[in-house]
Amino acid sequence: MAHRLRPVGIDFVETAPVRLVFAREVTAPPEAVFGALAEDVTGWSEWFSAVRSARPTGDGAGREVRLLGGTRFEETVLVAKSPETYAYRADVTNAPGIRALVEEWRLTPVGGGTRVQWTFAADGAAPFRAVLRLARPGLGRAFRDAVTALDRRLAG
Repeated sequence: MAHRLRPVGIDFVETAPVRLVFAREVTAPPEAVFGALAEDVTGWSEWFSAVRSARPTGDGAGREVRLLGGTRFEETVLVAKSPETYAYRADVTNAPGIRALVEEWRLTPVGGGTRVQWTFAADGAAPFRAVLRLARPGLGRAFRDAVTALDRRLAG
């Protein structure tokens, strides 16, 4: 059953009760990484293995994402500042326990490549927050694998 989440803003990335931050450097330039994140939404399933499908909604103002395992999100894009920041808020999900969720991707030039930083900012019931903290290593691995696959995709 889908439920509506609290409509938080981009500042939630800094104030969320649970903030998981991961970073990795890739060889692709920031413009290419930003394009893959913000402009090729349907391509996410090609490089982020947890994403079964993704599609833009509302002329790019939102996204609909389905993950492996059946979790669904309806999202609003909060920031799309090329080539530096792409962030979105989950508005509706079928995942239990979540009250608010924002994901932010920050891109910083490093040499000829990019430092990709992903912040997963969330609030929810106490069991959800505990599970999320325990899931940190798995989310970190998923991020590293996804960004590595994205870098390979952009190089090809």
